[in-house]
Amino acid sequence: MIAIREAWQAGLLQGRHWPRNLLAGVIVGVVALPLAMAFAIASGVKPEQGLYTAIVAGLVVSLCGGSRVQIAGPTGAFIVILAGITARYGVDGLQLATLMAGAILLLLGVSRLGSVIKFIPDPVIVGFTAGIGVIIWVGQWKDFFGLPAVGGEHFHQKLWHLLQVLPQLHLATTLLALLGLATVLYGPRLPYLSRVPGPLLAMVLVSLLQTLFQFDGVATIGSAFGGIPRGLPTPSLPEITLPRVLELIGPAFAIAMLGAIESLLSAVVADGMAGTRHDSNQELIGQGIANLLAPLFGGFAATGAIARTATNIRNGGSSPLAGVAHSATLVLIVLFLAPLASGIPLCALAAILFVVAWNMSEARHFVRMVRRAPRPDVAILLITFGLTVFSDLVIAVNIGVILAMLLFMRRMASAVEVSQQGDAELQGELPNALPPGVLVYSIEGPLFFGAAETFERALQQTHSDPRLLVIRLRHVPFMDITGMQTLEEVIQQLRKRGVTVKLCEASARVRHKLVRAGIIEAVGRQNYHATFALALAACEQREEAGAP
Repeated sequence: MIAIREAWQAGLLQGRHWPRNLLAGVIVGVVALPLAMAFAIASGVKPEQGLYTAIVAGLVVSLCGGSRVQIAGPTGAFIVILAGITARYGVDGLQLATLMAGAILLLLGVSRLGSVIKFIPDPVIVGFTAGIGVIIWVGQWKDFFGLPAVGGEHFHQKLWHLLQVLPQLHLATTLLALLGLATVLYGPRLPYLSRVPGPLLAMVLVSLLQTLFQFDGVATIGSAFGGIPRGLPTPSLPEITLPRVLELIGPAFAIAMLGAIESLLSAVVADGMAGTRHDSNQELIGQGIANLLAPLFGGFAATGAIARTATNIRNGGSSPLAGVAHSATLVLIVLFLAPLASGIPLCALAAILFVVAWNMSEARHFVRMVRRAPRPDVAILLITFGLTVFSDLVIAVNIGVILAMLLFMRRMASAVEVSQQGDAELQGELPNALPPGVLVYSIEGPLFFGAAETFERALQQTHSDPRLLVIRLRHVPFMDITGMQTLEEVIQQLRKRGVTVKLCEASARVRHKLVRAGIIEAVGRQNYHATFALALAACEQREEAGAP
């Protein structure tokens, strides 16, 4: 209830803020109407299930989420995953996978892993969202052009079959779809229509034309799904069995990860627009509860919806009251206007999804990144995009993140410098010249497993075999076990060559790790010094005493 509490503390639940929040909620509810039905149909389920999802998820996330202006519901990002799950496991399998994904999201939020998910690199996010946009676009050709159903398990097979049947397009369906597409894009630019959402304009206009002229062969919600039932569904639990749960772990995890990414991205966008600050862990908790409850009412996976959240903010939404009003608006539509939905042509919803796919693809950002980003980042972007389109979204994200991690580690390893410091480099830190037989090395950067080889190679090049070697650690922010083991091995090798190693200037955190790993004990407590000056003084005393 963080969002509610913050809104209360900010005074946004006072009566004077109600009118604009209620108005924003009604507008968002109207915007969500065609989108929810379109996303449901594209995901392989009935259009009313998209409405149920928007109602339940919108209400729960507004009350339990971590952003007071977030609007949740079905989104285009889920279409690729959900359509595949529905085709393979059926609607019951989709609802059970959503239920499991809700539990995963809830666990992620309770475990306070929300901040970790935000670290997924931009090339991976842009790559898979652009890939999803392409898949949605091609997937809507059938309804947009009125084409016959085609088969094909993989994207390239479906694309090829669609191209083969493209000459068989249905003229009336295609013309209505083109009119709907133009209305979505340019309708709000017309006088007196600037406040009316483009998707709603397109749906109403195309539906009105089909109702008046009754074009033969144009598929509608009524002809394809039998219309939308009036009223809300009775809560019911999908069948849960251990074999089914084990079978759906992979799809559930995919839904949870994508939902977490999408909801947190939407919350970040909302923060930038509204000047708010969301709680990422509470947001995941809210999304988890929403996905636990939505399947009980006939819904499916939901997450934060960037477009609807932005619409909410632009129309004055500033508190969770707007999200509650959005859900209430959809409830009223389902209760009183459901029969009118039977006449909505599927081509109108396909036209809306064409625009959704274009917006998701972020084509301009994609091209700009290809032109300007470093080549390794471009490679990650293109690999993630290609795998999303031609293989699998989950595989694409996993491989993209792994490649990004490997690239980051390579960059971090190359940033680590192990350099020898002589009189010139130590000028200002030495009262005189370095004592004879003393070498000083400085490590700059994290000494982790990726940089261990660099460190080992640099110290092994000490062929002069000094009597004393001072290793400065002041610019080492952290060490992992590989780095510490490499340091210990180098110390042992140098000791066999008769070289005494002294360590100095480690931070409290690094020193604690060195003590715990037994490296301070191995080097000798007398050979660790808090400052470089103390290490140098110990070297001079040792040389004066003639110690071996």
